[in-house]
Amino acid sequence: MQRLFSIFPSGTAGTALFLLRVLVAILILVDGSARWTLVTSFWIGAVFVLTAAFLCTGLLTPYAASSGLLIFTWVLIFSPNGASFHLGCAILTCAILALLGPGAYSFDARLFGRRVLTVSSHK
Repeated sequence: MQRLFSIFPSGTAGTALFLLRVLVAILILVDGSARWTLVTSFWIGAVFVLTAAFLCTGLLTPYAASSGLLIFTWVLIFSPNGASFHLGCAILTCAILALLGPGAYSFDARLFGRRVLTVSSHK
């Protein structure tokens, strides 16, 4: 994970990334619950909920955002109504989140963030 992102920004940028993760998670849950005709089994519903949970907590964010991108693409293909602009914006938002990364306020930052190594000299 560290190789994917050079930094985990904090402050305003980290807060913005946290809000972006929560926004994408809400979109996944809303689109999943609004189109229950697409949720044909417990496992498909579990994918929606787990992806949203991983995004909210910032756990494996690039993979969760990619999963969200696939979910929105699937919903776009099989959606009977014409919400293609909304779903296109959601797909673009997932792609942006996958490229930007989780930010400092995430489990990814705690698990894979930069470490400070102190080397003591034995003189």
